[in-house]
Amino acid sequence: MKKNDLKIALKAAFPHTIPVLTGFTFLGIAYGVLMNTKGYGVGWTALASLLVFAGSAQYVAITFLTSVFNPIYALLMTLMINARHLFYGISLLDKYKNTGKLKPYLIFGLCDETFSIVCSTEPPPGVNRKWFIFFITLLDHCYWVLGSILGGLLGSMISFNTQGLDFVLTALFVVIFLGQWKAQKNHKPAIIGILCSVGCLILFGPSNFIIPSMAAIMVILTVFRKNLAKEEAK
Repeated sequence: MKKNDLKIALKAAFPHTIPVLTGFTFLGIAYGVLMNTKGYGVGWTALASLLVFAGSAQYVAITFLTSVFNPIYALLMTLMINARHLFYGISLLDKYKNTGKLKPYLIFGLCDETFSIVCSTEPPPGVNRKWFIFFITLLDHCYWVLGSILGGLLGSMISFNTQGLDFVLTALFVVIFLGQWKAQKNHKPAIIGILCSVGCLILFGPSNFIIPSMAAIMVILTVFRKNLAKEEAK
């Protein structure tokens, strides 16, 4: 792979990540500020975002860091929050095929926003697919780390009320969902996802509905996959 080819892939990937840049900047700032209010400096914040890169799980981890450590509870909670990545990984088997040495980082760097871009975007003609996906993943990762550092710095210099700041994460998910809704003509998979999530929320409660809802969505979409594919083709 020539350096010029890498530059072309980077330039092709960057415009698709601009919405994530905006969202992750504010999300990262919120995370950095919250970490600072709990006594963790910029260094710890940057290290967590660089090595963990788990978004919502990092917000929850602040609670783990500031309370009596319970490894079993931390493991189960983290698994529950990020269980959706199991389903993400299955759906990306074809796209991540033949990515070679880049695959471990692509797996590590997978997040909701990267998944959304990779699934809905194809590289322009002449752009290497694996490097296109790599730069999308890398840029999103960098945005999160830089946002977290900025938040840590702001939190150490400015004092203000942080109540409700973690709602930024929910807002970003809503924006991503609306973007996908507008981009897709067939809304049945999204409606299935909403109905399954609401049903499982009622049945299992807000603390335990994520894994059951993801499993229900996967089963229903698998059963009706052929019909949905035909409708999408039309």
